[in-house]
Amino acid sequence: MRILGIDYGDSRVGIAVSDELGFMAQGVGTIKNKGMANLINELSQIIAQYNPGKIVVGLPKNMDGSIGFRGEATYKFTEELKKIYDKEIIFWDERLTTVGAERFLNETNTRGKKRKNVIDTVAACLILEGYLNSLK
Repeated sequence: MRILGIDYGDSRVGIAVSDELGFMAQGVGTIKNKGMANLINELSQIIAQYNPGKIVVGLPKNMDGSIGFRGEATYKFTEELKKIYDKEIIFWDERLTTVGAERFLNETNTRGKKRKNVIDTVAACLILEGYLNSLK
């Protein structure tokens, strides 16, 4: 069963998917967030392509563990996602995933426009990998 990982953001949404055995996450890509209707339409195509058994959505929390503005926006996004996806949706604490993604891109010397285009995909991979590792 494949698992889809999502890093939701106001500008871009990173997407990752696991292999069928649930061992590894790989990047699918980044969707430019041009409004909820467009985003949900593009996600429905990805969901149809990969047919995930569940979706893991990164939940941005404040460092003290509370839910702030970004977390509330993620909850609203997930309510829209539930309109096209009726299987399990799991929230995963994504604190410091962007930091991890930036560190990875620094180590791979990814710069400029290319960096901006892949950072959300890398963050989605880190969210999904965190969840997959918790299952082991």
